[in-house]
Amino acid sequence: MSESKPPKSPKETESLEDLDKRLCAALAKSEPAKPAGDSGGIASGAGVAAKIGVEMVSALVIGVVIGVSLDKWLETAPLFLIVFLFLGAAAGFLNVYRTASGYGSAIGYKRPAEEDAAEENEEDKEDEERKG
Repeated sequence: MSESKPPKSPKETESLEDLDKRLCAALAKSEPAKPAGDSGGIASGAGVAAKIGVEMVSALVIGVVIGVSLDKWLETAPLFLIVFLFLGAAAGFLNVYRTASGYGSAIGYKRPAEEDAAEENEEDKEDEERKG
């Protein structure tokens, strides 16, 4: 497509630096984006509670189904049922922890946006101190 060319004159360099400063200021003023579907208030609290309940129950049900299936296939009556019941419970608790702590709200289980923004601000301050 098009190649990036370096600025030719000091005026172009100043305008790019000015643009960079304005963009940084605008980003600093803006609020972090809310997760999709988060409208705040009672409705979002009920939604989070329902999500936690569904995740806990579904993890337990999947664990029990896998355990019963393996027990029938391998003819080991309660062994895999018990093992996968506990694994399902552990997975359910992990999902509840991720929901409550804010992890898991983005692809790849990234940290919440506030922590990322705080770290970026610290890095920006360190960069500014090095420059001048």
